Amino acid sequence: MGLLTNRVERSEIKPGDHIYTYRAVFAYSHHGIFVGGSKVVHFTRAGTSSSSDDDVYNQPSSCPTFPDCGFRQPQSGVVLTCLDCFLQNGSLYCFEYGVTPSVFIAKVRGGTCTTAESDPPETAIHRAMYLLQKGFGNYDVFQNNCEDFALYCKTGLLTIDRLGVGRSGQASSVIGAPLAALLSSPLKLLMPSPVGVATVTAGMYCMSRYATDIGVRTDVIKVAVEDLSVNLGWMNTEEGASGNEVLTGPVT
Repeated sequence: MGLLTNRVERSEIKPGDHIYTYRAVFAYSHHGIFVGGSKVVHFTRAGTSSSSDDDVYNQPSSCPTFPDCGFRQPQSGVVLTCLDCFLQNGSLYCFEYGVTPSVFIAKVRGGTCTTAESDPPETAIHRAMYLLQKGFGNYDVFQNNCEDFALYCKTGLLTIDRLGVGRSGQASSVIGAPLAALLSSPLKLLMPSPVGVATVTAGMYCMSRYATDIGVRTDVIKVAVEDLSVNLGWMNTEEGASGNEVLTGPVT
């Protein structure tokens, strides 16, 4: 995979890989875990009828190749589809883990890599298949989206602060760009050169992305997938009391 793109061929991906594809002419990306056998587990909006990127997965499967394509539990946004239906004629990209800070910053677009190390492929597959049966909570574009799902499957990391930004690098980019522009606005009075202002703004944007990466954040913890529903508050108090691990604060 190159510095500017993580595009790969189908023959290059392996079970346990975090893959993604772009939607709406590269406006945003959709992420999932490749579990082998041309199947992908990914997280979508459940039970909506708006024109979102995930609407196709809310309908009964019409895949001519795999009869079980589109399988998911009732009211769950975690779905199993074939690779073709996941890509929807888009190109295939592979998310990178354990990149250096310089490489992370160089990849200007969020949602392509992280400095965090990934767990073994079999662990990522286990988490994905477990969540296919148990669910991953409510979909939220900034706090709990498809990239958050894939990142959790690969690393087991969750953020503690529900009010902060989630783990998604794509969401961080959406928030970071306007913030960087806002913070750099006063510099226009001090720096007459548009190039200088643009350089400072770009630097602020890159640093805001880096600061929210799960590989460097201090508000992330590792949670076993079997304890995930307890820690996320998906069970009632009585059920949660029997869990092996309960956090002292909310987790997004």
